[in-house]
Amino acid sequence: MKKGYFLALFLIILGLKTSAQTSNASIEKKIDLLLKKMTLKEKIGQMNQLSADDMETNFKVIQQGMAGSVLSITNPEIANKAQKIAVEQTRLGIPLIFGRDVIHGFKTIFPIPLGQASSFNPDLVEKAARVAAIEASETGIRWTFAPMIDIARDPRWGRIAESCGEDPYLTSVMGAAMINGFQGKDLSDPSSIAACAKHFAGYGAAEGGRDYNTTAITERQFRNVYLVPFEEAVKKANLATIMTAFNANDGIPSSGNEFLLKQILRKEWNFKGFVVSDWASITEMVDHGFSADNKEAAEKAINAGVDMEMVSGTYVAYIETLLKEKKITIETINEEVRNILRVKFKLGLFENPYVKGNLKEVFYKEEHLKLAEKAAEESIVLLKNEAQILPLKKPKTIAILGPLADAPHDQMGTWVFDGEKKHTVTPLAALKEQYGNEIKIVYEPVLKYSRDKDSTAFSKARQIAKDADIILLFLGEESILSGEAHSLSDLNLQGIQSELLAALVKTKTPIVTVILAGRPLTIEKEVKLSNAVLYAWHPGTMGGSAIANILFGKANPSAKLPITFPKNVGQIPMYYNHLNTGRPAEGSELNLNSIPIEASQTSLGNKSYYLDSGTDPLFAFGFGLSYTSFEYGRINLSKNVLKKEDILEISFTLKNTGKYKGTEIVQLYIRDIAASIALPVKELKGFQRIELQSNEEEKVTFKLPISDLAFYGIDMKKKVEAGKFDLWIGSSSAKGEKVSFEVQ
Repeated sequence: MKKGYFLALFLIILGLKTSAQTSNASIEKKIDLLLKKMTLKEKIGQMNQLSADDMETNFKVIQQGMAGSVLSITNPEIANKAQKIAVEQTRLGIPLIFGRDVIHGFKTIFPIPLGQASSFNPDLVEKAARVAAIEASETGIRWTFAPMIDIARDPRWGRIAESCGEDPYLTSVMGAAMINGFQGKDLSDPSSIAACAKHFAGYGAAEGGRDYNTTAITERQFRNVYLVPFEEAVKKANLATIMTAFNANDGIPSSGNEFLLKQILRKEWNFKGFVVSDWASITEMVDHGFSADNKEAAEKAINAGVDMEMVSGTYVAYIETLLKEKKITIETINEEVRNILRVKFKLGLFENPYVKGNLKEVFYKEEHLKLAEKAAEESIVLLKNEAQILPLKKPKTIAILGPLADAPHDQMGTWVFDGEKKHTVTPLAALKEQYGNEIKIVYEPVLKYSRDKDSTAFSKARQIAKDADIILLFLGEESILSGEAHSLSDLNLQGIQSELLAALVKTKTPIVTVILAGRPLTIEKEVKLSNAVLYAWHPGTMGGSAIANILFGKANPSAKLPITFPKNVGQIPMYYNHLNTGRPAEGSELNLNSIPIEASQTSLGNKSYYLDSGTDPLFAFGFGLSYTSFEYGRINLSKNVLKKEDILEISFTLKNTGKYKGTEIVQLYIRDIAASIALPVKELKGFQRIELQSNEEEKVTFKLPISDLAFYGIDMKKKVEAGKFDLWIGSSSAKGEKVSFEVQ
């Protein structure tokens, strides 16, 4: 029986593999035939992406066969008109591919990616991306410029909102989930859209957290940290396309970096999709000082391996001349066009170029909104809950205060081109709908927006607060303050929000502070002043309902921070998986206020820390509270000495010791004690979401392949090195029992 079952399963898998190989071979034959028919101008056209700003001009360019893609068409009628010209009025009828920034939802907006990463729930993240693909594809969009899988360790960088945080493992898992959701099980399904991982590579390490700025990442850092999510995306998630980054690393802009695009991406990873430049990043190589003019920029981008140029037009302008001057080759052009055509064939655009545009049937479907609500619930992090003030116990009067309590536009967050605020459920709206008939709700925004400095309504807010049983204070930042080109050097709450909180504290009414933001903010004093703190990020369309559910206990917070929260900007960069120093701080060092007068030069211990803020962050990576409590049992290892080909089993018992059903995100960390290079003090290697009823316990098991401990060492070869390792299981990067094992 078993033998027959496994034989059948083997034959099915073999059949699927053979079918995929046949399909790929068939596509390559089609590409060969098409390439032979194409003129040079038609090839150049495929490498050119237009912007939808002037479609009347674009229609003429498309008719001339000089466009392979158009950016940001969201009207299905216009999309079909453009496609009809390409398919029916050009010599070869090659369809266009329509792209759009669909980052965390199309119409139904989900939490920002950094918020989604807080869920540590890749299944939910995949479903959210699937919804985005279903809604976007109905307008003709078959390509999204997401996910952004840059490792981001500096919250001053506005684009951290688009990231999955500071950890390569978590980013790899979440990035793959988004790709799988966008692309679906079959890329040729009309509801699937090609993903585009960005930004290749190292953009998240921009100096000073300033957008578009320079990076200085070594090859070893690239391979051990910044390239990890991209490699996983290519090798395990069948990524369709990749976008080059704006930054120059070690003096070489990404759009002209042959080592990244040819050696690593094509030769080492065998990437078969196509590479697109970021917006005008090719011509920006002139500003970098890497190219003398646009012509040389085109030459360097083509030779580096950028297949398609986004909007800046240098390929159309200079390819023919560059070929005549023998600065590029026709073989290079053919290969880059081949990469583009391959994705178009896989998308099924040649067979199904047009879109039905059944917008009313797919936009804001009930199931989409329910999923968005669940995603928001699982992204909200409980940072403080003094005296278990949450969940709320049906107070008689609630004061709802603050500029983010009823801000439908800002709640959606950055990179929302197509979401509509009229569909947004704000916290005020949700609380009124759910509890307005049984609880007296008094609302006053106090401040018109997050940057407002007008304190006129403070006295009114104080009176409302005095008459209430609880204050729900909604603070944070407007959506425009995070995202691309929105870097900040000050991460305190904007305007006079902090002053508002301080004024309300004087009323003695308990305060639950809910922060809606696109990045970690420096909120140390606000946390101290509040009785409870929820960090809701920018939670999207259904964020208000999710917040209401969390506040009243319909949902128990489970989210964990995907990024370290610093106490102040001066601690940045601060991330959990840092390297150790030769003089690591031990936590018992003197601080600024305890230094004796006329202390001797060496009396402070000569350790690596800040005199004024120590070594610890405000909140560690992986931190997040629940309304219940969990007890971790003793860790058991299947072996204490392992070989490099072994799999280590780690098990322990997790018990819910509180009075509420809850989900704990259990995290597995390791440290390679001594290696050929210095390695991080901790590295996340696994996590699980475990849901338990009150007083329920469960045996939890992790299986850690020792091959997952490989890294690029001193010889720049990826391998596992023999030696001793520490291992932790816990509720965050700062907690957990430590055990040790050895690899021979």
